[in-house]
Amino acid sequence: MKTMTARIQSAGVSLHVTGWGDSRKTPVVLVHGYPDNHLVWKPVAEHLAKHFYVIAYDVRGAGQSDAPPGVRAYTLELLAQDLAAVVDTVIPNRRFHLVGHDWGSIQSWESVTTERLKPRIASYTTISGPALDHAAHWVRERTLNLSPAAKAKVMKQLLSSWYIGFFQLPVLPTAGWRAGFGKLWPTYLEKREGVVEAEPNPTQITDGANGVQLYRANFRQKLIAPEIRHAACPVQLIVPTRDNYVSPQLFEDLHRWVPELYRRDINASHWVPLSHPNLIAAWIVEFVEGVERGELSIALQRARVRPTRQALPLAGKLAVVTGAGSGIGRATALKFAEEGADLVCVDINTAAAERTAALCRLLDATAWARTVDVGAAKAMEALAKEVEKDFGGADIMVNNAGIGMAGGLLDTSVADWDKLLKVNLWGVIHGSRLFAQQMVAGGRAGHIVNVASAAAFAPNRKLAAYSTSKAAVHMLTECLRAELAGHAIGVTAICPGFVATGIASATVYAGVSEAEQVRLRSKADALYKRRNFAPEDVATAVFRAVQDNPALSLVGAEAWATRLLSRFVPGVSRLVARIDLTP
Repeated sequence: MKTMTARIQSAGVSLHVTGWGDSRKTPVVLVHGYPDNHLVWKPVAEHLAKHFYVIAYDVRGAGQSDAPPGVRAYTLELLAQDLAAVVDTVIPNRRFHLVGHDWGSIQSWESVTTERLKPRIASYTTISGPALDHAAHWVRERTLNLSPAAKAKVMKQLLSSWYIGFFQLPVLPTAGWRAGFGKLWPTYLEKREGVVEAEPNPTQITDGANGVQLYRANFRQKLIAPEIRHAACPVQLIVPTRDNYVSPQLFEDLHRWVPELYRRDINASHWVPLSHPNLIAAWIVEFVEGVERGELSIALQRARVRPTRQALPLAGKLAVVTGAGSGIGRATALKFAEEGADLVCVDINTAAAERTAALCRLLDATAWARTVDVGAAKAMEALAKEVEKDFGGADIMVNNAGIGMAGGLLDTSVADWDKLLKVNLWGVIHGSRLFAQQMVAGGRAGHIVNVASAAAFAPNRKLAAYSTSKAAVHMLTECLRAELAGHAIGVTAICPGFVATGIASATVYAGVSEAEQVRLRSKADALYKRRNFAPEDVATAVFRAVQDNPALSLVGAEAWATRLLSRFVPGVSRLVARIDLTP
């Protein structure tokens, strides 16, 4: 891999520039934040250099670049001149793709939204750094808003940004860096942010001390008199959802300033170039290559911010729903579509899955239909791979597919057990395992919902196989919830009672003739319809589960009754189990 180092003159300072890769390839310029230098980008840059010509430089005051004296030497105007000097010298007259993190993102917005470099910036990837003008407008509008919720948002951001006020103090911030905080910085990163630097930063103390001037030179002016700033290029916004300094809420209005905006959330803290270099690099590669060829991937198309849906609670989320062709599955898919999510509608019935996807599209959601036997491991693995590769990965997985079966243990054959467990249990196992792995690997704070049943708590002499499968789903959910808690992935078991879904008319009655099957199914279906408990009621519970993350959601009076009996008066529950409750 070719590397390049150079010194470039800009507005009275000398800047240290590093390059990776073949200079004939598409150029990508990386701008670091505070209190870093270009070394923070090294893990990402080495990956990007396989595809592009990568350029990074130490901003003024950092690394091996000069540190000019005085606050006025660190204004955004001069920082934008520095970027222009770098690209004019290293890649003269060529268009390039820009990436910024933290303060590097803040100063890069100056170039993205002003005329000097606008024609040459092909795309911009911004991480944890808003334009100060955009942030100032956001604060102003919510400060003037009489809503308590708006005031709470401003207060939350002010608390997160306490250090900005601290940096305005004379002497103390700089002295603190020189007196010891600079040496403690790696420990702070590890303990507070959970990241370890790829290699020690030899200029850490001076980087921190000099960089304070960036905050002193720009924040007060922008807060007092923010300008109207619009971007002309496509912008990829990467949002670490556990950022301790830049709240995700700061980007709520960004679509007003960026006509072509793509948002990707990652379950991570502020320093994602260090904590998730491979994923960040992969996202940059996907975005840059898509812009270059004029055709973005499906995942990026789905990530495009749609202002009409931006305020919806599930905006930008992708939900995979099994058994989506009818009943609870279809109702859940439609509920999610109403709340802003995009859908992958999975069912063994192709026409039914297509119909649900079409109904979701009528609600302005993007939706795909997929025909999958959830009990087949290979088929589910193929589905998970497609969702990850083509659609960008699932944020929500609803394991809803299931079949009904009635009959005692003595009447239920091995074939009956195999058929039931393949769908009701193995389908849930496959969906939970594969999509949980996907969420963890992709840094997504997602949610898995497993649809069990009130039968999980209600033993009955004629529901041996069905109740066993649903009890297993409940226990699987509890175990998975504990396992994924540390990854910010919620897991919920939904246990409905009698729901008019059509499952009754398809239930298998073990050990009876075909004529008796028809009679029993008809009676059961009539009973469920008289109960008049709709799939939409369960879908609402599924949506609330994704929002609130309860371990268990009981839906309907039957579910509550069976749960309470099994927990507080199990003897009564066992007596009831002796009664044949099938129609």
